[in-house]
Amino acid sequence: LGIYLAALLGNGLIITAIACDHRLHTPMYFFLLNLSILDLGTISTSVPKSMANSLRDTRAISYSGCAVQVFFIVFFILAEYFLLTVMAYDRFVAICRPLHYGTLMGSRACVKMAAAAWGTGFLNAVLHTAGTFSIPLCQGNAVEQFFCEIAQILKLSCSDSYLRETGVIVVSACLVLGCFIFIVLSYVQIFTAVLRIPSEQGRHKAFSTCLPHMVVVSLFVSTIIFAHLKPPSISSPALDLVMAVLYSVVPPAVNPLIYSMRNKELKDALRK
Repeated sequence: LGIYLAALLGNGLIITAIACDHRLHTPMYFFLLNLSILDLGTISTSVPKSMANSLRDTRAISYSGCAVQVFFIVFFILAEYFLLTVMAYDRFVAICRPLHYGTLMGSRACVKMAAAAWGTGFLNAVLHTAGTFSIPLCQGNAVEQFFCEIAQILKLSCSDSYLRETGVIVVSACLVLGCFIFIVLSYVQIFTAVLRIPSEQGRHKAFSTCLPHMVVVSLFVSTIIFAHLKPPSISSPALDLVMAVLYSVVPPAVNPLIYSMRNKELKDALRK
């Protein structure tokens, strides 16, 4: 409950500040606004149901409720990842192509890129949900997680029937890997350009806008990769639970803190 309230407060403040302060109506803050909305969606899909079950002393969720939860978890998490990729491109253009920033990152282009992130997440969510819930379940109906996670549902499937969903997972993994490579290459060029800036104040300003994004991407990607690609030999219900919390609950709560900590404009808007 404490983490959920912190996420609601932090992301709500960022959304309000960006929406109400005209000085923050820029591409960087437009994408940050979208990120906060996705963070609220991610944590609101799993945590309230888990809290309600805890209060009612039950562990049950309906089949349709589980399908809805899988859809929205995948939708919000993948849309957030694709949006982080777009945000890396925004920082790349701002620092490495500053004279073309107004042309490349116009309002229409920003809306299209944000819509592409949301749309790609939605399409992936439809494919994953359809693939997962078209599989017959032969190993009972107990999901060893505090929300319906695809990896845990596949453990309940018949061993010879999950190839379709595995194919969708491979396609999504390739897409995620492509985005990750793009983010890494963007930041290699960004840091190369920043180190060439002659003034220390200019370097500090460039780093202050890039470091929060790098921290968020690193936390998000590392926990998801470890959660889904860790060796079966070290897998356990307790570890699976911790990793699920780290990628689905912690980022929405800490992202507002990370982005506002070194951002003077955002802190001024929040005070105002």
